[in-house]
Order: sequence, then structure tokens, then C-alpha cells
Amino acid sequence: MSSAVKPIDKTFAAGKWMPRDRETLVAWMKKIMARAEKDTGPLLPVVENLKNFIENDAKAYMFFNQMFDEVPANKSKALPDLPQVRDYQHMLRLFNVILTHAPSFDETGFVGFPFNAILNWSMATSGGWAGFIDDKVNVHIKAILDAWGTFLRSPESTYVLNDDPKNGWFGEDAKKMLPNFADEFVCDPSKPHYGFRSWDDFFVREFREGIRPVAEPDNDAVVVNACESAPFAIARNVQLLDRFWIKAQPYALRFMLNDDPWARRFVGGTVYQAFLSALTYHRWHAPVSGRVVKTCVIPGTYYSETRSVGYDPLAPNDSQGYISEIATRAVIYIEADNPDIGLMCFVAIGMAEVSTCEITVYEGQHIKKGQETGMFHFGGSTHCLIFGPHVDIEFDLNGQTPGLESSNININARIATVKPRKK
Repeated sequence: MSSAVKPIDKTFAAGKWMPRDRETLVAWMKKIMARAEKDTGPLLPVVENLKNFIENDAKAYMFFNQMFDEVPANKSKALPDLPQVRDYQHMLRLFNVILTHAPSFDETGFVGFPFNAILNWSMATSGGWAGFIDDKVNVHIKAILDAWGTFLRSPESTYVLNDDPKNGWFGEDAKKMLPNFADEFVCDPSKPHYGFRSWDDFFVREFREGIRPVAEPDNDAVVVNACESAPFAIARNVQLLDRFWIKAQPYALRFMLNDDPWARRFVGGTVYQAFLSALTYHRWHAPVSGRVVKTCVIPGTYYSETRSVGYDPLAPNDSQGYISEIATRAVIYIEADNPDIGLMCFVAIGMAEVSTCEITVYEGQHIKKGQETGMFHFGGSTHCLIFGPHVDIEFDLNGQTPGLESSNININARIATVKPRKK
């Protein structure tokens, strides 16, 4: 692993899921740790199940001890004042607190990945890498995240949907970041919590009609943005198999699509990847008009990052290409109305706790460009569009260069044009 360490002080994680400054993260960690010190009762069942698994599985016990034992060597290189999770027992207590915690607003960048923040150092170690790629470990992580999701869908989670000037999602600071919220999103400011029934209801909020018009809806040559997202990468001549874990993080279609026989139809084609923002819109829309021919949700990892990028203090910030092969993801195959496109694929990729991917279209359904196809619960992560080798596609990204510094392009806006296939 490279010894280079990237600074955290002046940067967000991609999509602003983690704070841009050290002080915010330090204060948040201290607050959660103080609550955990007072949390001396029984662990919640899903957390107790993880504890029993760690202590009764030899590999898990080794990994969850190694990942915390190895932290000090990394911790001495950056963020020395960040409170550190001591061991897996401490980790479990912190998880126990988070399960009844909804993220509050902070203008410097709210902690939208609370579990990720707890594991931020340990997941970068060799023990963390081995542990968080293990299937049995991920079964337990999924159970914990599902339990957190149940809380986030409950009325109790609305306690942060208030008008507190600093930390409320409808307070003065939040209004500066989301100045046209009531005009852009379906809500009712006259009702408690603006009419949202839960934190998750707030996060999967819908745009009001007409806010995001579909670019050239009757022109099947125009491909629109499937998510409110910022361009991350464009890859041409993608392969069925590649070394996706290396620093370049090339795409490996066989793994992205879970060894689906249709993956071979995209060999030599194009992958476009873009990441979502924590503060905007988290539903997916159809990039083209066509018929949904296959859908699936692929279980995967939650806290695995590639070691080839070195220590990533905002992990999995630098691992977005890598997680397209191994993270939890939803796949929608669309046979486009435009024969110059033919079969294309949308892949929604969960990142850390943002891994609940809900598909809302069905196989055999004809969908129109710009129509909703699904959503990430509790925000959004990253996604890919995959086109076959015959598709002559020219991207128009509003003058942006794909990468972690790019900015959101509106959903339903034109991002590419497909040229007619040569006869």
C-alpha cells in the first residue's frame, strides 16, 4: 500500500457524504463515542449476532482483531486528533448507537456515512481489506444496515427534519445549501417535517413536475443522465475480464454483471460512470426509451476498498471503479427503441451504507426516456451506463472532465448522442 496520504481538511468525499473539515468529523466522533460510553445495556439483536459471529468464527475473529491492531501505523500519518475506535467491542457499541441515529445537517458536510466513519481507519488495513470482502461478514453487515434502514423509514427518524438554524434540514444553514427546496421538491412546508413521514421519505423525495425536463424526449439518439450525478469516468473498449483491483481500476464486465451471459454482448463497448451527491436527488430515470428485458439485484460488499490507491481518508472515495465489480448493485437491461443502441445496461452501485437499491420497473415493461426506474434508499452512490461495441456514442458533459472534482449534471439532461450505425 502506498505511503502517500491525502489531506482531508479541504475536501469532501465524492458527493459530499463526509465532512470537508477535520473539526466536524472529530466533533461527530466524540459525540457518538460519548453516547456509546453510556450505552451499557444489551446490544440490539443484529449487533449481538455480529458479535457472536466474530467470536465463533476463526477467520472473522482474526480479521476484526487485526484491523484495529493495525490502525496505529496508519493513524500516525494523518488526522492524529481523530478519536479512534479501540477494538471490535468498541465498534459494536458504536454500531448500537447508530442504529437509532439519523444524520443531522451540517453546513461543513454532514456525516452521511456514519458506519463508514466508524470504520474509516480499520477498513484501510490488511485485516480490514480481508474482513470486509468476506461473504459471511457481509451477511452480518447487511443485516445491520437493514435494521438501520428500518429505523430510517420510521416516524422516529424525523427528529432531524426540523428548523434548527444549524443542524435542522429546514433550518437557516440548510436553506443556504438547498435554497429552493420547497419549490423544487414535492413537500408541504405547512406540515410537520414538511410532510415527510421519515428520514428515508425525505431522502427519496421527488422533484415537482417540470423541474427536470427530459432533453429531446422524442429523439431516440439522445441519451439523458440517469441520475442527478457528476461524471466520474468514461471507458472505451471494456473487457469481459480485467484486473479491476489495480490502481487504474479498469472495468471487468463479467464481475460487474455477476457473470450474466449477456455480459459478453458489451465486450469492446463503453462504460460511463457518475456519482451522486448527498444533498440532491436519489431516484434513477431511464437514460433511453425501450423495453426492460431483465432486472436483478446483486448482493455484494459494503466496506471494501482497493488497496492499490493507497490510504484513502474518505474511503471508498477513490475506489469507485473497483466497487462497480464487488459492491451491492442493481442491474436493469434495456432493449432501446433506437436500433443504433440496441441492448444497453444501467447499473446502480451501492457504496458503504448506501446500498439499498430498489428497482421500480419490471421485466417486459416499455419505459420512456426520463421515466423513473428505481432509487437508492438513504441517498445515492454511483452508477454506470454500459453500451455495446457497435454503439458510436459521443458524450457531452457540459465541458466537464470526468473525475472526483466534477459537478452534478441534472437528471434527464443530455449527456450523449448516438450516431447512426454505418451500413
